[in-house]
Amino acid sequence: MREIGSGYWQAIVRTGSTPAEPFADFLEDGSLGISLFEYPHPQTGEIGWQVTAIYRTQPDAAALGTQLALVAAANGLPEPVLEILPLPPADWLAEAYAGFPPQRIGRFFVHGSHVEPPKAGTLPLLIDAATAFGSGEHDTTRLCLTALERLRRQGRIANPLDLGCGSGILSLAAALLWRVPVLGSDLDPESVRVARANARLNRLAGLVHVVEGDGYRAPAIAKRRPFDLIVANILARPLCRLAPTLARHLAPGGVAILSGLLIEQEAQVLAAHRSQGLALTMRLRSKAWSALVVRRRSA
Repeated sequence: MREIGSGYWQAIVRTGSTPAEPFADFLEDGSLGISLFEYPHPQTGEIGWQVTAIYRTQPDAAALGTQLALVAAANGLPEPVLEILPLPPADWLAEAYAGFPPQRIGRFFVHGSHVEPPKAGTLPLLIDAATAFGSGEHDTTRLCLTALERLRRQGRIANPLDLGCGSGILSLAAALLWRVPVLGSDLDPESVRVARANARLNRLAGLVHVVEGDGYRAPAIAKRRPFDLIVANILARPLCRLAPTLARHLAPGGVAILSGLLIEQEAQVLAAHRSQGLALTMRLRSKAWSALVVRRRSA
């Protein structure tokens, strides 16, 4: 088990009830990873948004606060509350393991190493708490797993790509469903390390190949294109920005699962992909989150 602490830092940004996505987009660049979730105000009970970014070294609070204020002004939002704290050097990963209950998501049984999966009737995914996003607890991960299972009922997939793979959970799921080689990529070296380790833990290292790369720039992606399935569980803004590149990497008749977006962001993400000739075929929602499945026209 790898502990985090003793030099790792977290920047906690609270936006109240106003949108947090512009701040999440900003913090994603330059950090090891971010989390975005809802939390109740301790006094009023009002639901607000919190973005947490992890850094290897202590960020400059004054500089980061100024940059966040500029993001707020550019988006017509109030300035958020910023707090910078060291990541506790205790065994928080061990604590996370203990508090990570197994989850049944369709046929998938997502569990930590402290839980034995059922003997039969499920597709087990061993994912321990780690420094990379994707343990099955977040709604977007659950939505993507559900979408993958539904696509499995619709037919065969031969060449999948998991863009921004985080822990590798969706790469592993695709390998279990179709038993074909899956390519995962992430721009964060730590996510690549974790995803590769998870592939070994799940005895899928022979099928799941994970590379480091920004967007679609990894040589392995260029070599294996076009893909008949692309999963991109990232954020709304990068989804929109990468829509033309996604279309170029998607085979005729291929499908893409787009997630990491809020329900209120569906229209902009759909518009970006429809402009590239992709059509919506499935929409999944959970709480405030959404996953969209789009298909490229057959040749």
